[in-house]
Amino acid sequence: QARLEESGGDSVQTGRTLWLRCVASEWPMGHCMGWFRQAKGRQREAVAAYSGFGHTTYAQSVEGRFTIMRDSDKRTLTLIMNHLKPEDTAMYYCATDLQTTDCTIATMTPDNWGQGTQVTVSS
Repeated sequence: QARLEESGGDSVQTGRTLWLRCVASEWPMGHCMGWFRQAKGRQREAVAAYSGFGHTTYAQSVEGRFTIMRDSDKRTLTLIMNHLKPEDTAMYYCATDLQTTDCTIATMTPDNWGQGTQVTVSS
């Protein structure tokens, strides 16, 4: 399995912007990738997905604020998080789904995870 390494997590104030990056040791060409998050005491949830066809989908809670991008040359999946809110506080994980090409955040079934990067937003 490819190694996924996230970076970019930080402690910031409400309204600020963070860029999260996930570098893959092997690029999952044509397959689904995405970002998930897990807040303390809550279940892990899908935040954004990037299908093998280049389609992107977002959780309603981040729609319009977050952008997911993919750069195959740099083997990097990026999540740009604008207008951060305290409720965005969570550990953020990068994931791949090598069984799926055309995915959404609802259909993506991750089969490989990174270690996560912590995002903390204070009011």
